[in-house]
Amino acid sequence: MPSAKPVLLVDANAVPRHSLAEQLAREGVYAVIEAGSAEEARAAKNYLFAIIDAAVEGSESLARELRGTGRPVLLLTEEQGDGMNALAKPFRLGALLARLSAQLGPHGLDEDRAVPIGPYLFRPGAKLLTGARRIRLTEKETNILKFLHAAGATVARETLLHEVWGYSPAVTTHTLETHIYRLRKKIEENPGQAKILLTEGGGYRLA
Repeated sequence: MPSAKPVLLVDANAVPRHSLAEQLAREGVYAVIEAGSAEEARAAKNYLFAIIDAAVEGSESLARELRGTGRPVLLLTEEQGDGMNALAKPFRLGALLARLSAQLGPHGLDEDRAVPIGPYLFRPGAKLLTGARRIRLTEKETNILKFLHAAGATVARETLLHEVWGYSPAVTTHTLETHIYRLRKKIEENPGQAKILLTEGGGYRLA
């Protein structure tokens, strides 16, 4: 698997660790290095991203240490965390894959690389959609499209609120809906019958 991205998975509980490692390996994109403790994690080499269960003893200090080396770290927590740094359990595999994709690819977005979204080419670094029309995007609109593209599936509105704005799932707000409405007015031929940015199952996805 020459193109596999090495990922460190740290969890003291072997059963869920092995299960998650197998699920990630089945994606054919990630090579998982397992560690059952902070000490084993520190001994691991040559990985690009670390997933650490917050129940592991010394998990927070380990996370700070690894982030200090420039590696992205995701903590699996019992409570809602902050932005891209934490993911609350239980979580869907798709949510975890979206985090990995956003950081490592191959579906994560290089800021300088254009990717197709509907009839457009999306240039995240320039906050731009090009095609038959040239559409300038706000930072939030860009981040919405980046996260939906990375997920490759339906993303719950609560997840988008948390990932793009850092809001807790308990927050009641129409912020996301307002931004989706404005984004559809920009990119859809008929915003009332969306064909690019779709509503599905309490969330949103790209066609």
